Amino acid sequence: MTSYFMFKKKFLKINLLFLFLSTLLLNQCGIFKKVDTRNISTNAQERARKAVDEGKGIGVGNIFKGGRTNFEFSSSNPMWRASLDTLDFLPLSNVDYSGGVIISDWYSTSNKEKDSIKISLRFLSNEIRSDSLKITVFKKDCSTESNCNIYITKTKIEEELTKTIISKAAALDAEDKKKK
Repeated sequence: MTSYFMFKKKFLKINLLFLFLSTLLLNQCGIFKKVDTRNISTNAQERARKAVDEGKGIGVGNIFKGGRTNFEFSSSNPMWRASLDTLDFLPLSNVDYSGGVIISDWYSTSNKEKDSIKISLRFLSNEIRSDSLKITVFKKDCSTESNCNIYITKTKIEEELTKTIISKAAALDAEDKKKK
């Protein structure tokens, strides 16, 4: 029984030592800064506004005033809309605006499933430029249903899709600017 109390006493001493050292070390990190109270306003509203302006606090005053933001809906992005308009003939398997990805399902113009393509479109930026898109075309050749080869192809499809998407996006952007 006495060994239990000795262990508990030793454990308490170790915890107190750890707490003392942690406080000492954290104090040296600059968390607690000395402040001259002559330079600080006694008005709580002014102190709160100063903290928010310096990025030290949370401000909710501009939420309902229509503050500026970087968030865009997919319907306001002409590149996104042009891409969906261009690829509307394809069955799409993955469409993720926040990730900037559109991936089609396997598509074949013939009734035979031997040759089909899959198109992957990634948005590198929202600017209407040809280097803002990365289009990859995959081709699947099947000799039998269980024996298929899939590879990336360099075809005119990529170039044609890029040209079409860029021209549609430019037209949509010009139309949006006229409305504003």
